[in-house]
Amino acid sequence: MAGCFFPSFGWPGDGGPEASLPSGEYREPFILPWPPGSAVDRVSGFHGLSPSSSSSSSVALGGSAVAKAAAASKVHSLAERRRRERINGHLSTLRRMIPNADKMDKASLLWSVIQEVRVLKRKALDIGKRLAVPAEVNQVSVECDEHEGTSAAACPPLIRASICCDDRPDLFADIVEAFQCLGLKAVRADMASLGGRVRHAFELRRAAGEDDDVCLSSLVESTRDVLGKVASMEEAAPSGLSTKRRRLLHSHFSWVPYN
Repeated sequence: MAGCFFPSFGWPGDGGPEASLPSGEYREPFILPWPPGSAVDRVSGFHGLSPSSSSSSSVALGGSAVAKAAAASKVHSLAERRRRERINGHLSTLRRMIPNADKMDKASLLWSVIQEVRVLKRKALDIGKRLAVPAEVNQVSVECDEHEGTSAAACPPLIRASICCDDRPDLFADIVEAFQCLGLKAVRADMASLGGRVRHAFELRRAAGEDDDVCLSSLVESTRDVLGKVASMEEAAPSGLSTKRRRLLHSHFSWVPYN
């Protein structure tokens, strides 16, 4: 029994020194206080804790955890608010892109935007097919779109011509002059330019008053030849080469009625 002191008188009946004690003497164990500097005091001093200090430490730790949880909740709330603001801003932008979208819910708005993007993508593909990006080499293409079973007077044949070459200031004027020499007029023209290269695409018909007896295949071949010469010409110098080039265009073609 810790903290108890047993006298060295022995127990009754064992023939020890207690037999010599006078009757009525105290023979039970009794408790003595621990002396200063004992093992118990050293253990208490090593931990440096008392019941009052341990309770105050637990309260401080609990308060710090609550403060951290509150700060984390506040940060999460701010992030969620900013996310909702970004989503609402994007939805407002989409509503301005779609007509009559002010009263649409989010699902209907997104569906309308998807349909509109599909339509725009289809239009972009169609435009890309009609007018390609200029190639890095000179190209000339001439095709005839002649309707079968119809007369030339009722539906004049359509010639589709395109030229791809280096861009220069007088290129378009040379092309128009070549068409005039061939008796053709442009009913549609498209142009694309990229990195100093240009591509012109035309839809041509015979000009009013021109001889319809000229063979259409010969007209297509002549158009291809003249555009090829225009594409191979270099930029005119200030020395009058432009006049020489025009004389070449005028003298290169002479029309013979097709029999």
